[in-house]
Amino acid sequence: MPWAVVGLWLAALVLLGPLAGKFAGIQQNRAVDYLPDSADSTQVARIQDRLPGGESTDLVLVYHRDGGLTDADRRTAAEQVAEVRGAYDLTGEPRGVPSEDGSTLMYPVSSTQPGQDEEARNAFVDGVREVAEGGGGLSVEVGGPGALNTDMGKVFETIDGTLLLATLAVVTVLLILIYRSPFLWLVPLAVAGVAAAVSMAAGYGLHELFDVTVTGQSGGVMTVLVLGAGTDYALLLIARYREELRRHERPYDAMRTALRGCGPAILASSGTVAAGLLCLLAADLNSSRGMGPVGMVGVLAALVAMTTLLPAVLVLLGRRVFWPLIPAFGSEPKARRSLFAAMGTSATRRPVTVLVGGGVLLGALALGTLNLSGSIKQEDSFTERPESISAMRTLAREYPERSSRPLTVIAPADRADGVLDRARATDEVAEVAPGRSGSGWTEIAVFTTAAPETPAETRTIEALRAGLDPEGAYVGGPSAQQIDLADSESRDRKVIVPLVLAAVFVILVGLLRGLVAPLLLLAAVVAVWGAALGIGGLVFEPVFGFGGTDPGLGLLSFVFLVALGVDYGIFLMHRMREESVKGAEPEAAALTALRTTGGVIASAGVVLAATFAVLTTLPLVGLVELGFVIAVGVLLDTFLVRTYLVTTASVVLRRRVWWPGRLSRAPELPVVAEGGGLRSPAERGAAAPTRAAPGGTTARS
Repeated sequence: MPWAVVGLWLAALVLLGPLAGKFAGIQQNRAVDYLPDSADSTQVARIQDRLPGGESTDLVLVYHRDGGLTDADRRTAAEQVAEVRGAYDLTGEPRGVPSEDGSTLMYPVSSTQPGQDEEARNAFVDGVREVAEGGGGLSVEVGGPGALNTDMGKVFETIDGTLLLATLAVVTVLLILIYRSPFLWLVPLAVAGVAAAVSMAAGYGLHELFDVTVTGQSGGVMTVLVLGAGTDYALLLIARYREELRRHERPYDAMRTALRGCGPAILASSGTVAAGLLCLLAADLNSSRGMGPVGMVGVLAALVAMTTLLPAVLVLLGRRVFWPLIPAFGSEPKARRSLFAAMGTSATRRPVTVLVGGGVLLGALALGTLNLSGSIKQEDSFTERPESISAMRTLAREYPERSSRPLTVIAPADRADGVLDRARATDEVAEVAPGRSGSGWTEIAVFTTAAPETPAETRTIEALRAGLDPEGAYVGGPSAQQIDLADSESRDRKVIVPLVLAAVFVILVGLLRGLVAPLLLLAAVVAVWGAALGIGGLVFEPVFGFGGTDPGLGLLSFVFLVALGVDYGIFLMHRMREESVKGAEPEAAALTALRTTGGVIASAGVVLAATFAVLTTLPLVGLVELGFVIAVGVLLDTFLVRTYLVTTASVVLRRRVWWPGRLSRAPELPVVAEGGGLRSPAERGAAAPTRAAPGGTTARS
């Protein structure tokens, strides 16, 4: 049977491997790919694709010299622009626009030659950059929306490989430290790699069959989920398998018992994550809606691999895979002082004090959210400034009287003249210029007097949309896209947050068979989310120097922290319920659950936090912020909330924690005679030595 399972997985890997290799090629990373279908800026981008020449790639060549440009500088600029004009089919004759102080000269350049082909657009941008060279004190930068998209795309091209290698390295180190074995760590790591390949193939299938949007962000998050969640499931299963090997002579029997013991908790854990991610299908934002199914297939691939392939490989390798700490049949585990038992005991001495103190601490940390700055601008979205951002900042500094980045208005061709007049009459509009026409539409470039992505420009965009809407016109462009992104994120938070809470609550009620315990776990993870976000507010700008917060941070961090954080609550409360069913008193049940699951939960929490922390090494501020908040939240959940707050709350509530289930109504069991004395079932359980079996039942000696 194990050989058959391994054979099926190898066959699947051979079949799906070529599809996994295509996953990176389907990722879409333009700003418009993230937008909802109904947004004005999305309509503008789609109509532009139908205009003569299709989508245009817009660049700005920026020539600058401190103290003022020389005649030689201007000749150099004119010669280089002429060379670009000769090498590429531009939509118009580039016209130089000098700054007021004469230190800067910008040449807007646009071409429809590359069309929608990403490689052709990148080649166009790179070709222009090769031509536009400075020297001798003359700086030349190529900016504009086209250059920004190319720089952003190059970052995402490196994310998949960098993220996978970095995550594998982190997981490898942690597994070696956890298992202290030269061989065992290889098994879950190899299985996680197989799960990652399968998830990439599944992600490619989702895109091809259902047109699911796959972005660099969702692809990176899927990689982290597969390796992080998959390793967590492996830790739980291997810990239980090690214990069962001491009770069963055959590894096959030990693994079968281990799967029966911790399987329900692992299934419920993966179910909450999958359900939370599927709630993203209700998102208006295209990127978030696509991240739901992409992340879900990652979690399910990890679940299936860790509950089929991992057990089969471990059974085939036998006990020797644990060398040098081989669990011999009939042996007892080495007695160790349980750190988590000591922590739990100290917490239950004054449970109300610990509970109130922990709640106050989390509330105080959550106040840091008040320090979160507004939505991050495109120019601040990189941790390492690319050339397009440097050009953008130079233009903003040298041309304060007008924006260097036009808004794009698409108007019905028969109403274009009226739209032009209305746009010119709008406050804070510096210049209006008609562009291409075709397919019943006319393109109009609108330059405002405000710098890009400032409150003044936002007011102008809103005024244009209000004034031009009766004419059937749409207002788009990079700045308008950022506004539409922020508006969609705000709408999605109001819709998806309740859906995630409801979905996770239903799963918890089914597993724990009550209402109070699920509500307790949900309250805990929401408190963790607020505290982690608050810590982010305290460090993002003051410590990291970030210029804003990614609009999607609140929603995505909530989905992941609730769906992933509740996993550890499931492992703890499920074990606590098992002890209560066996007759343990509430305090004894809580301490036993903490003692037997604490070590594995801590290991799993550290692994998951470390995998998300890998996102902080990437050059995009949005991913750094997301990785930081989730990593901090997982650690808070693992070492504060699960260890102290959930445990003490369960002690304070006693049997009411299982209300209205049968356990909440169970009477105290009578004491019985045993060994010449009277002891309650809880006392007998406390006296009997236990062998830890995380995620399952405890074996009594």
